[in-house]
Amino acid sequence: MSTDGTVSIEVNGEHRRIVSGMSIADLAAELGLDPAKVAVERNLEVVPRSTLADVKVEDGDQLEIVHFVGGGQSDDDSWTVAGHTFRSRLIVGTGKYKDFAENAAAVEASGAEIVTVAVRRVNIADPKAPMLTDFIDPKKITYLPNTAGCFTADDAIRTLRLAREAGGWDLVKLEVLGEAKTLYPDMRETLRATEVLAKEGFKPMVYCVDDPIAAKQLEDAGAVAVMPLGAPIGSGLGIQNRVTIRLIVEGAKVPVLVDAGVGTASDAAVAMELGCDGVLMNTAIAEAKNPLMMARAMKAAVEAGRLSYLAGRMGKRRYADPSSPLAGLI
Repeated sequence: MSTDGTVSIEVNGEHRRIVSGMSIADLAAELGLDPAKVAVERNLEVVPRSTLADVKVEDGDQLEIVHFVGGGQSDDDSWTVAGHTFRSRLIVGTGKYKDFAENAAAVEASGAEIVTVAVRRVNIADPKAPMLTDFIDPKKITYLPNTAGCFTADDAIRTLRLAREAGGWDLVKLEVLGEAKTLYPDMRETLRATEVLAKEGFKPMVYCVDDPIAAKQLEDAGAVAVMPLGAPIGSGLGIQNRVTIRLIVEGAKVPVLVDAGVGTASDAAVAMELGCDGVLMNTAIAEAKNPLMMARAMKAAVEAGRLSYLAGRMGKRRYADPSSPLAGLI
């Protein structure tokens, strides 16, 4: 038990700190679960449901909490990152729009539940100037503070410490850039920042190169999601290397999202057909001639790409294979 009266446990693979002396039933209730409708395994031993209110959770316990769901593919195709569950697999940025109102309208049209937000100094010359929170409610849309514009691990870490102080966020987007021309990530600095942030309790979703080895190193360092670039930030070139993206997906135990390079709806669909858990974009929507229409297109593309991936595409053939039989033709 720590000096603050809490203990460290693992629930369904996620590390948590809870108040010492809490019963399993109390923990279930805190998680929003009905103790009467779940089964609990504690350190590989099933705990009888009748005793859940009596069994106290101890430091180092590993709990598995399960319940019954319908068989087969659920209509609720949600995804989870660091214990947060979302239905939309599209994350959108909040830069480059003509104003906050257009930004908010685009977010609504996209159906996104997460928006990335840059951390910048308060305008002390005009403290009453409009703020993003006036248009996009952080109680309804998850803010994902990012480190856009940071070129060292130290700057990125400092930025996110301030973000946590400002809004209490621990789920964050980390990017540490190598230089201004390509905006490619500096993987050495990115890895160092990931290790520090993870030790401080942050849950970093990390922008990285499309390299399976680098992605695995980030995961081992504490990244809760890896986000390889499809192409340079803001380029709109689409996914340039489908092979490496697919290799990252196959090797990852955390969510994989394509971050950067998406230019149009078909690019987003390709990312999802490769098995990615989601797509993050900003410029493709913000700089479209009609941002709201493009936001709707991206929503549909992500959904279509996901369905296509789940359905499983047909095999490729070298020669034609007629849909209708040729036998019996007149």
